[in-house]
Amino acid sequence: MSFEIQKLSTQEDNFSASLDKLLAWESVSDHQVQQTVLDILHQVKSRGDEAVIEYSNRFDHLQVNNIDQLEISQSQLLKALEDLPHDQSKALLTAAERVRRYHERQRSESWQYEEEDGTMLGQQITPIDRVGIYVPGGKASYPSSVLMNAIPAHVAGVKEIIMVVPTPGGEINQLVLAAAAAAGVSRVFTIGGAQAVAALAYGTETIPKVDKIVGPGNIYVATAKRFVFGAVGIDMIAGPSEILVVCDGKTDPDWIAMDLFSQAEHDEDAQAILVSWDEQFLKDVENSINKLLPTMERQDMIRASLSGRGALIKVKDLDEAISISNRIAPEHLELSIEDPVTVAKQIRHAGAIFMGRYTAEALGDYCAGPNHVLPTSGTARFSSPLGVYDFQKRSSLIMCSSDGASELGKVASVLARGESLTAHARSARSEEHTSELQSPVLSR
Repeated sequence: MSFEIQKLSTQEDNFSASLDKLLAWESVSDHQVQQTVLDILHQVKSRGDEAVIEYSNRFDHLQVNNIDQLEISQSQLLKALEDLPHDQSKALLTAAERVRRYHERQRSESWQYEEEDGTMLGQQITPIDRVGIYVPGGKASYPSSVLMNAIPAHVAGVKEIIMVVPTPGGEINQLVLAAAAAAGVSRVFTIGGAQAVAALAYGTETIPKVDKIVGPGNIYVATAKRFVFGAVGIDMIAGPSEILVVCDGKTDPDWIAMDLFSQAEHDEDAQAILVSWDEQFLKDVENSINKLLPTMERQDMIRASLSGRGALIKVKDLDEAISISNRIAPEHLELSIEDPVTVAKQIRHAGAIFMGRYTAEALGDYCAGPNHVLPTSGTARFSSPLGVYDFQKRSSLIMCSSDGASELGKVASVLARGESLTAHARSARSEEHTSELQSPVLSR
């Protein structure tokens, strides 16, 4: 059964408005969701383990009466890894090693320098003490999310990594547990939803309070993360997954159709867009979409995504395609063109750039190496992929010599008095401070 995917052209008078409408996404939850989340946060903060058990039984249809029943031991994690079929174990460990190797290059080191007068300035890099990672569970299980969230934290030197993963109906995904073992996760609790975020943010009698929470989740999880920000750090409030493909018309249209499918199968709100200046190629890809869609297991999801938020966009040329890409600031950008390396230098806003005809976005999801936790909904204009730097803190170092303090004190004093902050001024110039405090008798 064929369907219509939206078609836009930059030559149309209303193109700009049509593109804005296509990209529009409101991630803010409604009042009812917000109130539900606030209630859960309050209950977990005030009642701890008892509330976590109550919500887990209610929402995940469990029957537990002790929080210990919701924790997975290290021996269980290791056993899950040992018991994996050989092909899964090999793939998981290969992906983990590639992700680790890439992120080791991101690790920042402390630095300092000394000025001529002996003043030392610098920056001290330290890891966050304890991090919580949220991993979707049940049928929507993502071992890749475990690797992408935990390994950068581990590389950064985080001492404790606490993972939460829901198990609806008691359904535990062994591949997710194996990934936790491979990624160096410290403790795993089988809880999810806003109650899991609350437990990580505030701590309970059993679940440790963390300093930062990372990882994707549903609208309740995203709303909870938004509310607890400030009590803890968070990575981002992620919207639906997105892909923008820029193609010159020389790539197999079946390949491009499948790349669009790879994002559309996430959920109905995912967005897949193809941009090209080859009109016939756009038609060929549309034909490929209709040909290949019946072969997909999640064809209903893909159809809903492509018909609701997908598009084929006709542009004048490559330059206009680059302009459109920078305007969209996509989570995933594929440059399926002749010289992607040169063109990539003109891309200002994108979460990840996949270059060439053979670099499918799905490779980045699992095993290429770079992180798949990326800014969505245009936020690539001001934010970056999750990385080691998200798990490190920077402290400024300042140690003045006597001569340095004297000279800097003069500068600081002038500026402080300009702001009418006399104590600042007198503190900055210690010799002035001393003379002003002396009594007239002692100064004779």
